[in-house]
Amino acid sequence: MAYKIAKILNNNVLIARNEHDIEVVLIGKGIGFKRQTDSIIKQDEIEKLFMLTEREEQEQFKKLLPHIEDELLKVIISSIELIRERTKSFLNEHIHVALTDHLVFAVNRLMRGMAISNPFLIETRVLYPFEYEIAKEVVQLINEKAHIYLPEGEIGFIALHIHSAMVNKDVHQLNSHSQLISKLVQLIESQFDVTIDKESMDYMRLVRHLRYTIERVIRGERVEEPEKIASLLKQEYPMCYNLSWKLIKVMQQTLKKSVFEAEAVYLTMHLQRIQNKIK
Repeated sequence: MAYKIAKILNNNVLIARNEHDIEVVLIGKGIGFKRQTDSIIKQDEIEKLFMLTEREEQEQFKKLLPHIEDELLKVIISSIELIRERTKSFLNEHIHVALTDHLVFAVNRLMRGMAISNPFLIETRVLYPFEYEIAKEVVQLINEKAHIYLPEGEIGFIALHIHSAMVNKDVHQLNSHSQLISKLVQLIESQFDVTIDKESMDYMRLVRHLRYTIERVIRGERVEEPEKIASLLKQEYPMCYNLSWKLIKVMQQTLKKSVFEAEAVYLTMHLQRIQNKIK
């Protein structure tokens, strides 16, 4: 297949049109050197290719490119190809812009000696274990190819970008959910006067339950309240039941949505299991 050059971004990156008149991004060493628009690029000259069908995505990507060294850009695009290969699923094309922007920012901060911390790393690892393992590979690839050392916290950030592209959700929304879960966990620890073992199965169950609760609240999805169990929990575990309502009020204030009463029942069960372990 041959491609007609639409715009030369630099010596190694072009915007071109394929035989269906769809714009694609072409990358290859020296691919744009002494070329002109409307020139033809053959397949064997191309090292990497991807499409950005949305005009807004194209424009954002074009604005990013002048600020990225060629070698770093190649590594980032290889990373996105790795993500696509590992996930074996459709990825929202915004990942090309969002992840590239994030990684360029992260590398620049690293070069200036600025610490990169991720206070929600554990929650992200628990919430998105599949994406987290892929993100570990991405960080390893970037560190090896770009000869830098992205810290562990970047694995969490990249995992969010991967999940965002897989489920077509805004990465900032996902990050806000991780922050909310971290806040809820801190409230539980304060109420029980304990530090929960973040590697324990009970912690993983709790965090995942909080995640699914948040997702149900956002969707406005109702769960049925088991009345007999609810009555028993109120009588037998009043501390956990009251705490569950404190957590629900925090969710309501943060998400600006109502939470159905049944959520307090199921949350009480998780809290009671944790409380039993710390007695």
